[in-house]
Amino acid sequence: MSPDVDEIAAWNGVSPHVDEIAAWNDTARELPGGGDTLPELFRTQVSRTPDATALVFRDTRLSYTELDERSDRLARLLAGHGAAPDRVVALTVPRSVELVVALLAVLKTGAAYLPVDPDYPADRIGYLLADAAPVLLLTHSDVEATLPPGARPEGLPRLVVDAQEEPLERAPFAPARPPAAQDAAYVIYTSGSTGRPKGVVVPHAGIVNRLHWMQHEYRLTGDDRVLQKTPSGFDVSVWEFFWPLITGATLVVAEPGGHKDPAYLAELIRGERITTVHFVPSMLQVFLDEPAAALCTGLRRVVCSGEALPVELADRFTASLPGVPLHNLYGPTEASVDVTYWEYTPEPGATSVPIGRPVWNTRLYVLDAALRPAAVGETGELYLAGVQLALGYLNRPGLTAERFVADPYGPPGSRMYRTGDLARRRPDGALDYVGRADHQVKIRGLRVELGEIEAALARHPAVSGAAVLVREDRPGDKRLVGYVVPAPGGTVDPAELRTLAATTLPDYMVPSTVVVLESLPLTPNGKLDRKALPAPPDAAAAPARVAPRTPQEALLCDLFAEVLGLSETQVGVEDSFLELGGHSLSAIRLVSRIRAAFDTDLKVRQVFKTPTVAALAACLASAGR
Repeated sequence: MSPDVDEIAAWNGVSPHVDEIAAWNDTARELPGGGDTLPELFRTQVSRTPDATALVFRDTRLSYTELDERSDRLARLLAGHGAAPDRVVALTVPRSVELVVALLAVLKTGAAYLPVDPDYPADRIGYLLADAAPVLLLTHSDVEATLPPGARPEGLPRLVVDAQEEPLERAPFAPARPPAAQDAAYVIYTSGSTGRPKGVVVPHAGIVNRLHWMQHEYRLTGDDRVLQKTPSGFDVSVWEFFWPLITGATLVVAEPGGHKDPAYLAELIRGERITTVHFVPSMLQVFLDEPAAALCTGLRRVVCSGEALPVELADRFTASLPGVPLHNLYGPTEASVDVTYWEYTPEPGATSVPIGRPVWNTRLYVLDAALRPAAVGETGELYLAGVQLALGYLNRPGLTAERFVADPYGPPGSRMYRTGDLARRRPDGALDYVGRADHQVKIRGLRVELGEIEAALARHPAVSGAAVLVREDRPGDKRLVGYVVPAPGGTVDPAELRTLAATTLPDYMVPSTVVVLESLPLTPNGKLDRKALPAPPDAAAAPARVAPRTPQEALLCDLFAEVLGLSETQVGVEDSFLELGGHSLSAIRLVSRIRAAFDTDLKVRQVFKTPTVAALAACLASAGR
């Protein structure tokens, strides 16, 4: 049994590590003025630079004053529909001017915003909206036409943000009760180990601290231009949206879906003179594969987070864009996006890139199983404390109490968050990320609980048991593989299971392959032995394939094989890129090669619409290529 807080506190008096921990966690900092909440900070900036360009999307440009006025008008309308502190307003709005206006408007009312990806399956959208119980749903005409049937709960009021008439009143909006620092700013859902996602509630105090630290560290100015490309349902988007808008810089919003297209991103970065951009490391790898990436020399800072940054990738970046600083950040959604930082500099013989040191008003503990500090160089579980901690999980008090626990090393009454990440300290106090203590994983920078996918597979009546594993059978190519055991007398169709999973899970959580087993391997004590789960059958073992019939099909077969690490004989014209093991990042690599080979402007989404060689060849032929 772990010791209680009093026992640990008594033990602290003789711990040789306590003084070192206190020194490494000496991050207390009084925040600059300008307000305690996001809308206050934005209004302060409007007063400083009213005519500066705040927002760019396609051909639309809004000044700070124009953006403030538009968000005021919408905020007044939202308040009339019940938006206020302690309430949630959901949004299914694609990247656009309307999205930025809507986010500011929700925050001005004091409500918390809940982003919901309209591309999610209807079941998942419906669950998020039912679980969060928002007072209002903001949507967009582009989404209304495509939102899956049954995705919106009955009785939930909605506003189509690009179809509202301009109200006559144009006075500044003043809510009945302005938001306070401890009020919720946003709710973002993350994958849940019990089979359903959980909503993380983040207060203004946390994200405001995060943004003030970021501005102190990286110093945006009025001539900086920050690219917003992360989907709004992921927490990196929060600083992309609001950091530029509270510092007088310009927010440049990418096209919906543009974050998946490295050629488009390179063109946008150069055309819009972007100075600041974020990449998940796996997407940075794909971006650097794009020849035009090396021409993005106007960048002043590139931020990486979301998954471990390999040394080889960091070195490749510095070779491709010499002189552009690369910053490695770490943090969970439960701690206002990021809590550690490290500027990359090559180190001879280095095998990992540190996640670094704590940001302002943040404490980091590397603890053993008894909650005692691990010695320098020893691996322990990483716990976080300080002002950036989330309020907890929405409507999940039990889970909140389990993950947000008493902090025995902090002031009385303080909390710390158990991350489930393993870390170790370097002699200078910086942290190295080691891995996970549980079955949470990152797939292309996106947080995934394997238990949620297993629960989705197990819902099929013909399945008696399910397990999911992240495999990297080819270096650098992580993919989800499902393993299922049929119920007695039942049969399981792997393709049918993937289709079923896609009705409840976002596409990045759907296993690329499902393997049917007679039984799941167990350890001697009866637990699932994940290390004994077999590799999926080799593609060569599949039935005979249809050979290419035209030079175009032959070339596409070669490109499929090249990207997926297969031989040409393992790809036929009726084979699906996805069923051969392809996923979103490998699809980006495939499209880049198709563009070069066929001199065409093929979009990544076309691979998912027409995933076979024959279908893609027909698509290219119809486009005149």
